[in-house]
Amino acid sequence: MENTPVLKWALLIGLPILCLIMYKVILRIFFGVVIVPEDRIGLVTKKFVLFGKQELPEGRILATHGEAGFQAQTLAPGVYFWKWMWQYAITFQPFTIIPTGKIGLVLAKDGAELPTGSILARKVACDTFQDTVAFLESGGCKGRQTGIITPGSYRINTFIFEVEITDMVSIPENAVGIVTTLEGQALETGAIAGKTIQAHNNFQDVDAFLEKGGYKGLQEQVILAGSYFINPWFAKMEIVRMTEIAIGHVGVVISFVGSDGVDISGVEFKHGNIVAKGTKGVWAEPLGPGKYPINPYIMKVELVPTTNLVLNWASARSEAHQLDKNLSTITVRSKDGFTFNLDVSQIIHIPTTEAPKVIARFGNMSNLVTQVLEPTIGNYFRNSAQGSDVISFLTSRKERQNAAKEHIGQVLDQYNVFGVDTLIGDIVPPESLMKTLTDRKIAEEQKVTYETQRQAQETRQSLEKETAVAEMQKEIVKADQGVLIAERIADASVKKATGDANSVRLQANAESDRMKLLASGEAEKVRLLARAEADRTEWSAKAEAEKISLTGKAEAEKILAIGQSSAESYKLAVEAMGGENFTKLKVMEAIGSQHIRIMPDVLIGGGEGANGPISGLLGLKLLEEISNKQTTIPNASPSADSASK
Repeated sequence: MENTPVLKWALLIGLPILCLIMYKVILRIFFGVVIVPEDRIGLVTKKFVLFGKQELPEGRILATHGEAGFQAQTLAPGVYFWKWMWQYAITFQPFTIIPTGKIGLVLAKDGAELPTGSILARKVACDTFQDTVAFLESGGCKGRQTGIITPGSYRINTFIFEVEITDMVSIPENAVGIVTTLEGQALETGAIAGKTIQAHNNFQDVDAFLEKGGYKGLQEQVILAGSYFINPWFAKMEIVRMTEIAIGHVGVVISFVGSDGVDISGVEFKHGNIVAKGTKGVWAEPLGPGKYPINPYIMKVELVPTTNLVLNWASARSEAHQLDKNLSTITVRSKDGFTFNLDVSQIIHIPTTEAPKVIARFGNMSNLVTQVLEPTIGNYFRNSAQGSDVISFLTSRKERQNAAKEHIGQVLDQYNVFGVDTLIGDIVPPESLMKTLTDRKIAEEQKVTYETQRQAQETRQSLEKETAVAEMQKEIVKADQGVLIAERIADASVKKATGDANSVRLQANAESDRMKLLASGEAEKVRLLARAEADRTEWSAKAEAEKISLTGKAEAEKILAIGQSSAESYKLAVEAMGGENFTKLKVMEAIGSQHIRIMPDVLIGGGEGANGPISGLLGLKLLEEISNKQTTIPNASPSADSASK
């Protein structure tokens, strides 16, 4: 009895707590309640049927009308009653989520059988595979579905549908998508690609493509840059770069699809068909520079340069276009049996209007080079070399180049190609022949050098002669001037005319002598110097003689005038002084002017005394010694003599 209150309180408190904790179990057991969370769906499996049809129809795995088994109808998030646990098994399944940039491919495990020849089940109205009952009742087929699931969240019944997530198709810039479909009707006989079908949204709407009669296999239509919801079970995608035609080129289109075109090349062109754009064959209208979304499996674009194209027959040089990468230096043999190499460059031009004809004839530019240019140019120079020896070939290079240009231009014109120019590059003759030519050239150059040196020596000699003549001319002029001066001093008035005449004559002689000296050299120089010296001496002598003559005559006249004057003076003096006095005066003047001694230096007399004569002799001897001594002293003055005395 004591435990009764405790039990009572335990029941009052514990029972509500227990119910609160076990409410889901209680609801599930007693009321058949199922609570589906907001991020789940409920997949229902019915264990048995109390009333009605128990078994599923033959071939079916999902129940759509309450049969026992997997139920087509799913439970969305929410609360459901009367789903007794002994009759229903509920499995919670997360939503099917397709991320951004992905698509969901659906494989149905239940439904109608696929038609024979089909690999994909057509799409039916089923709310993007969320309404399984509608899918089955609308005739949805089992297997891979044409319909896809785009990014998002979906309530997919995984009892029937398997979802495979894959990437969207992305076409980058400057690229195109080449499509090959795996479903559709078979290609027509002779066709290599399915014709373009409209209104299928770039192969994203598979059912529209199939309903409009789309073909399986390679498609003519391409997909441009972008992202697409394309079912990879329906179409395979190959990404290729756009066809780019550079500036200076055109693209000649060779189409492998389309209707058979009518040849519009004309009757003169017999090397292939040129057709209109959109038909099968070589299109008459080439593509200009730019980028084009071309399917390379159904169309081929051959690039043809429309600017001048240079091709080199040289082993060590190749242009950027690489059309001449297989061309090499041409080896030829001359008429005299020598083998030598030469490099050749050929410049060609293909007009835009002629580009389709070139491609129709040769297929591509490489074939034009190998089939026409290479044999034409190689054979021309081989034939040209065989008709000439090596030396003639080397010396007539310009003429042969012009002839090659004309001949090759005529040949290329037949192939719708314009030959702009033919240029001969390096010519490499045999080494032995080159040594002979080099030695000959060196000898010729040495000969020219020697001749130049000889002319320089002759010029130097001529210069020296001219210099000598000029130097002599100065002497001649100086002598002439001396003569003229002497003549003017002697007789200015008389000799002036003579001097002018002589000057003219001497100048004429000097000019004549100069011309002669130019031819005769050093001998003429000596002769002219001698002659000039003789002429100078002659005229100097004449001038001196004339000067002496005139001077003597003047002195004589002077003496005569002085004499006459003196005589007249003496006459007057005599008359004034008398003859005797005048004579005495003149004698005294003569004695004074001549310093005549009147008194002797030593006077020896015969006076008294025994030593008188001897003393006189001794004085005379002493005077003689003093005179001798004075002669040895030039600067001794008379005063010294007198002093000694």
